[in-house]
Amino acid sequence: MNNAQEQKQEHQESGDVVVTLSGCPTQDARTVFEVLRRSFVSDRPASDTPESASDTRPTVWTATVDVSQTKEGPAPAQLSAPVAIEAQGGYWAVDRFRRTLEDAFTVRLVGTAAGDQEQEIRLRLESHRPA
Repeated sequence: MNNAQEQKQEHQESGDVVVTLSGCPTQDARTVFEVLRRSFVSDRPASDTPESASDTRPTVWTATVDVSQTKEGPAPAQLSAPVAIEAQGGYWAVDRFRRTLEDAFTVRLVGTAAGDQEQEIRLRLESHRPA
């Protein structure tokens, strides 16, 4: 197998999803990352909680999660305001990521950008409304 084919196969099988949050309160970023840590293997240890880096500019928080195996299912989580989140990875990985978040939040797909082997989605997360 040539190098390009190996890279394509490795990429398609990867469960990695790169997640980006910005423009939300620090506590809401902490809530989202806690849900991600409870659901997937993450490159952010539990002790690495989001902190605001500037009072005058928006802070961007990122993490990479591996959705190939899920941990425990996330419980509904409370946010103080809607949170915009971007996720990028392979098609099945991004879809699994989105479906898992639906257990914790009300998830609305805001936008997508599709590539040959991966996609980027923009989601709006809100707390579940009481039934």
